[in-house]
Amino acid sequence: MVDIKRDILPLKNILYRLALRITLNSQEAEDVVQDVIIKMWKMGERLNDVENLESFALRLTRNLSIDRQRMKVNQAESFDELEDFHGGVSNSIESRLEQQERIDSIRDIMMQMPEKQRSVMQLRDFEGKSYKEIALALEISEDQVKVNIFRARQFVKSRIAKAGDAI
Repeated sequence: MVDIKRDILPLKNILYRLALRITLNSQEAEDVVQDVIIKMWKMGERLNDVENLESFALRLTRNLSIDRQRMKVNQAESFDELEDFHGGVSNSIESRLEQQERIDSIRDIMMQMPEKQRSVMQLRDFEGKSYKEIALALEISEDQVKVNIFRARQFVKSRIAKAGDAI
């Protein structure tokens, strides 16, 4: 028997990080996670038939995040808000500006990447998921996972190299 408190709520941090990587907005990511948890709660006993709850929750989170992003694009809203990830408070305005520039650069690179590559990179490099877990979560083959990770990493390397050449 699936228990929301025992089985689903412990996943909220990983779901939040995935939603945040896709939506790039902390409030939106929190809403996505809340909606996923509510959706799973409403499924009730049907969750007992789910083989891997974490993969199922990740897939729901990814799909809902993408749907919300598409709605935003269709409504012509901008992605101007980005949460400050560095955790500490900078002592100087210059260092804060430099950190914000780095965050903006990374955000720009990630936003240029195809969505599937962003998701695969997030799950593998930031969440430490196995190829099999990613394949289950995104409903693609393990070979597709490997190809998308390779392409995403190559994309990031090339963009960073271009940025370095421009300096």
